[in-house]
Amino acid sequence: MQALKLGLVAGEDIDAFWRRVAAVSADWLAGQGAPLRDAVLLLPFAQQLVPARRAFLARGGWMPRISTSHSLASALGPSALAAPDQLSGDAAIDAFTADRLLAGQSWIQPLRRSSPRDYRVALARLVDTAQALARAAAQVPPEARPAFLDAARQRLTTLDAGPGLLERALAQVALAWVAADERRPATDTLFALRPSAWIWLRAGGPDPLAEGLLAGGVPALCLDADLDLDEAWAGFTPSARVEEAVAPDFEALAAQAATAVIQHLNAGRRPVALLAQDRVVIRRVRALLARQGLPVHDETGWTLATTPAAAAVMALLRAALAGGALDDWLAWMKSALAAGWDVEALEARCRRFGWRQAAQLDAAMLPPAQGALWQRARRQLEPLAGGARSLGGWLVALGQALNGLAPLAEVEGGEALLETLWISRNPWAGSAHEAALAQTRLRPDEFLVWVDDTLESAQFEPAQEVGAAEVVITPLARAMLRPFGAIVLPGADAATLGPVTPQTGLLADADAAALGLPSLAERREAEAQGFAQLLRAPVLTLLRCAFAGAEPLPPSPLLERLAGAAARAGLALPAWLDEREPVDTSPRPQVRPAADAAGRLPAALSASAIDALRNCPYQFFSRVLLGLREADELEQELSKRDYGTWLHAVLKRFHEARGDDDDAALRAAAAAELALLDAADFLPFSAAFERLCPLYLAWLAEIEATGQRYAAGELDREARPFQAPLDPLMVKGRIDRIDDSPTGTWLLDYKTGDAKGLKAKVAARLEDTQLATYALLSDAVPGLRAAYLVLDDGKGVELLSHEDVSDTALALRDGLQADLMAIRDGTPLPALGEGKVCDFCEARGLCRRDDWSPL
Repeated sequence: MQALKLGLVAGEDIDAFWRRVAAVSADWLAGQGAPLRDAVLLLPFAQQLVPARRAFLARGGWMPRISTSHSLASALGPSALAAPDQLSGDAAIDAFTADRLLAGQSWIQPLRRSSPRDYRVALARLVDTAQALARAAAQVPPEARPAFLDAARQRLTTLDAGPGLLERALAQVALAWVAADERRPATDTLFALRPSAWIWLRAGGPDPLAEGLLAGGVPALCLDADLDLDEAWAGFTPSARVEEAVAPDFEALAAQAATAVIQHLNAGRRPVALLAQDRVVIRRVRALLARQGLPVHDETGWTLATTPAAAAVMALLRAALAGGALDDWLAWMKSALAAGWDVEALEARCRRFGWRQAAQLDAAMLPPAQGALWQRARRQLEPLAGGARSLGGWLVALGQALNGLAPLAEVEGGEALLETLWISRNPWAGSAHEAALAQTRLRPDEFLVWVDDTLESAQFEPAQEVGAAEVVITPLARAMLRPFGAIVLPGADAATLGPVTPQTGLLADADAAALGLPSLAERREAEAQGFAQLLRAPVLTLLRCAFAGAEPLPPSPLLERLAGAAARAGLALPAWLDEREPVDTSPRPQVRPAADAAGRLPAALSASAIDALRNCPYQFFSRVLLGLREADELEQELSKRDYGTWLHAVLKRFHEARGDDDDAALRAAAAAELALLDAADFLPFSAAFERLCPLYLAWLAEIEATGQRYAAGELDREARPFQAPLDPLMVKGRIDRIDDSPTGTWLLDYKTGDAKGLKAKVAARLEDTQLATYALLSDAVPGLRAAYLVLDDGKGVELLSHEDVSDTALALRDGLQADLMAIRDGTPLPALGEGKVCDFCEARGLCRRDDWSPL
């Protein structure tokens, strides 16, 4: 094999480089007496085929066969179908095969029984190692492959004790799996091919397969286009104008990258390559470019699991198979699968009542439209009900569950998902996939994991717009030797560019290198070679973050090597110039808003609405007049408020079904109400109730000794306490408890919080809205008594009485009459912005409290 160095020529662009490749290849072939049309030129990536062929076409006459090794092998014949128990290349299917291979191995069974999760990780690493070894074996000439496998076997059996014994045993299984495969790899057709000459363009480091092909018995030439990064400006002069910039944070980095792309386009440098070194940054940059209407061609794609179709299907499966959380049910019922379903009212009801599990919903207890919708959803998932079944059976059931819903193929990623999950296609007869679908038996949770893993491992490439895109998102390696007008690399920092992740398989780095797999050093050098190829572009813009959160983020080692090479030549990398024009962001004074209700009043008032009006008129405007409120979370942890709601229901049930044994009756009421909730989540409050039980019963016995008796609980009442013209306006509310006593009627409000604030409230009687509203609902009759009943499991039960509550209620009525008349007459509702009311007010963003100018 001969080798020729294709260094970097000053002033040479990429098209000129390819013309030089064509000329050197043609001259060498002529010197060898090898027909040009019968020669093969191997390129590293398929993206380089177009410029290479264009260069040969420009010369005229015959051209060699220009291809990558992979595409050439595919063109020469199809790969043999994987039979049962053979490697298929599909990681999810191969994991099932690996599980069957290990079923008879006693040494792995303790791990399988004690830690199923670790066992699944071991299976994944076994499959990864087997596939890597199969690729390495395929790069070896057929006649040398037995020796390669023998050497690998000897390498893996040198150690039979010590750390890593389990990994080494699994690696031996992987090697035996590969060695037992009698199929001929597709690459064997390449070794059998006899062109007039092999020509390999080396760029981005070594290629064992290409080197093996060139070692055959025909003339061979290696065109070495690799560049030594450390020799820049010394051994060669980069064609690129290299510029760099440092951003203070993630958002600034994304903005700089989008700006750099636009500046290159405005300067006539197109297309622009945007290197996907940091996918998170690239997603943000793409969004910024989309705002400018720039078409972007993405060559990287993304995992199928991130598509809307996958999100909808996973939500459906979690609803059916993972315990029935209402969030999952609502998620798929609001997805594209259930287009046209009106779920809003049902969701609002679930949030209002705090329902978290599907078992808490009873269609018969729901309003008719909501009940019908819930029944439809339950029927839709009936095919997925039941226990373990074959993988094929699960997929048939999933297909049945999807029938009757919106066509999944019309959702982005839907067609790819249906194919990936074997719903829209069938495996070949006698194949490993057919065997896996028929023989693998999975529990519901295992099937859910398989679908998730399969979607995570599958790639999805969305349909691209027709025509040449001006911006191309591509990995660093695929940007090599392509005719870009400029290259922008956001993420030239030590965390993103330069570090190489360790092998995911079972082999140590030394073992991997000995077996022909890429070692860490080789992979690190390959990335450096790919980075050095960027110096052939007209302009290279390198951008990086100065910090990762609060931690300083140094530049990439590759950037430091490039900067070091420039410094040795007496040069410095110029700073990238941000040409954006600054926008005047001088602050504008913001005054406190005052809403104009236009004389609008609610049809009814509650105690909380009255409290909002007294606390802050603007809060009353947003909560009551506009009806704005934060949506409740279904999956949030239970709070003290939830405990209070539950305790209300327990005490109501206890008093209404009270028998001779108060302790047993109270605990039975608690058990009945607890059955409607998630007992595990309610465990801390169950302990609190255990402490409260004897305290409450002792207090109850004490007040009943004075003649006070429970009369009613959770009683809804309404009243019209206002004078004309406000007499139609109602006050509505629910009184927690009403007791009869020799001294009069008691209105009680249960409280599970701290008594300190309540004591201050009843002491300043006009500040107490709750009990005064209770009194209004009871017509504020003379002699009426009201109190807060504080149910504190640590300090006991305490009654905090509001003296002369009827007088307070009448004063409250008169004040409300004046305030509501003012609103009716058009008085603005100002935001007060004072006290603790603002700290947790959901309208804080509406009134812009944090942006007000100082008075």
